[in-house]
Amino acid sequence: MSAESRFAGKTVCITGAAQGFGETFAHRFIDEGADGVVIADINADGARRVAAEINDRGTGEAFAVTCDVGDETSVQQAAQLVDERFGGIDILVNNAGKHLMEYNVPLTVLPRTKWRSLFDVNVIGIVNCAEFFGPLLRARGGGVIVNISSIAGYRGSTPYAISKLAVRGLTVGLAEELAADGIRVCSLTPGLMASPQALQELPAGLIDEFINSNQLIKRQGEMNDLVGALFFFCSDEAKFITGDTLMVSGGYPLQI
Repeated sequence: MSAESRFAGKTVCITGAAQGFGETFAHRFIDEGADGVVIADINADGARRVAAEINDRGTGEAFAVTCDVGDETSVQQAAQLVDERFGGIDILVNNAGKHLMEYNVPLTVLPRTKWRSLFDVNVIGIVNCAEFFGPLLRARGGGVIVNISSIAGYRGSTPYAISKLAVRGLTVGLAEELAADGIRVCSLTPGLMASPQALQELPAGLIDEFINSNQLIKRQGEMNDLVGALFFFCSDEAKFITGDTLMVSGGYPLQI
């Protein structure tokens, strides 16, 4: 099978797909032959924009759906719309998340309302999506869930880091729970990537210092650097892998 058709006949649902990683993933899945891609995002206008850009290409169908992953009703309604449109999905990418500077503060400094908001999206959001999109994967005979974590979950001690540590735990737990349904669950752990939000919030000097002091590969990661790992997990090449996390981080942090 050619690279361009490795996801032929597949329908992919990506949360947080109105920008950043999710937007890149959506375009690249279509590039590699996916029949349909769901642009699920709380930002309805952004989701429609990305879907329109993909549909204008004429090589696959994009469907925009408003979805607040932290709200059970919103996720349930989004899943129902996707089911009506596609009759199931083959791949779910749990990409939506709150991140970066606002939540990178000492644990007791972040207001409890912010803690709850962070965990509603970064942690409970994955549970919500597994519950309500899981039946759509089962409808296709199984499939793959990929959760997006962060290297912060290995080295950080901030609320954001704790939420991303929890994502790795969810990946293991969901892999065990959903195995009987033929659903594999894996996670990707990006390092410092050149996403629009990271470039906007982080000073260039801080980025350079982090790369030079920590990474073995001395450049900033690009969003496309995640794509190869994502496609591997979602393809039959990884059909004997579940419950695992792969770091895509330029060699930091090293693990034995």
